[in-house]
Amino acid sequence: MKLMIGFAILTMGVGIWGLLTRRNLIKIVLSLSIAETGLQVLMVSIGYIKGRTAPILDSAVGITDAVHKVVDPVPQALVLTAIVIGVAVDALMLSYVIRLFAKKKSLDISDYRDMKW
Repeated sequence: MKLMIGFAILTMGVGIWGLLTRRNLIKIVLSLSIAETGLQVLMVSIGYIKGRTAPILDSAVGITDAVHKVVDPVPQALVLTAIVIGVAVDALMLSYVIRLFAKKKSLDISDYRDMKW
């Protein structure tokens, strides 16, 4: 579990580093997606309890023993929702990048200073 938490923090760090250091709009969108993936792995890792199984009730897990044999399903449901929202946000950001590229013919973020408010 500690290995997964470390991996998640490392992945978020790589994504944030990419956000802060890259000037290409597509790389910025990908960096945000990488940081988001790290956060999702962190949420699943925190919700995991050693020795327990997925929250699926079947013949292996009786109704009476379910509290002691399964993990909490709320973090997994939140992560599933976050994945769906993340895909939609990534698609929207990439569509904005396509529109910006069509207007300026450049993906470098410094070429868009004249579009500031």
